[in-house]
Amino acid sequence: MTSAAVLISLALAFYSLGVWSERIVRYLKPWHVAAFWLGLTFDVSGTWAMHLMATGPFDILEPHTLTGQLALWLMLAHAIWATWVVRNGSEPLRIRFHRYSVIVWIFWLIPYFGGMYLGMSSRP
Repeated sequence: MTSAAVLISLALAFYSLGVWSERIVRYLKPWHVAAFWLGLTFDVSGTWAMHLMATGPFDILEPHTLTGQLALWLMLAHAIWATWVVRNGSEPLRIRFHRYSVIVWIFWLIPYFGGMYLGMSSRP
C-alpha cells in the first residue's frame, strides 16, 4: 500500500469518526472538531502524495481531480465552521450541526471511492 493510500485511509478513519460520533450523540463536541481537522490534514497530505506520484499534468477539469478539490474545500469550510460553532455558536447550532457534517462526508466519499476505483483499474 502506498503512502498516499495510507494517508487517505487515515483521512477516512478520522473524518468518519468525527462525523458519525457527532451524528450519534447529535451534539458537536470539541473532540469532533479535532477529528475533522485531523481528517482534513491527512486528506491534504494524501492528495499531495498522489500529486507527486502522478505522471500526467494537473487537470482541474478531470472528474476525479474536480470532485477531490471540491471535497477538500468543502472539508475546510466544514472544519472552520465547526470550530466557530464550538467556540461561539448557540446550543441549537451545536445540536443541528451533524446534518451538515453528514452531507460533507457523503460528498467526500465520491472522490474517495473514485480514487479507489481508478487505482484498482489501472493495475496490470
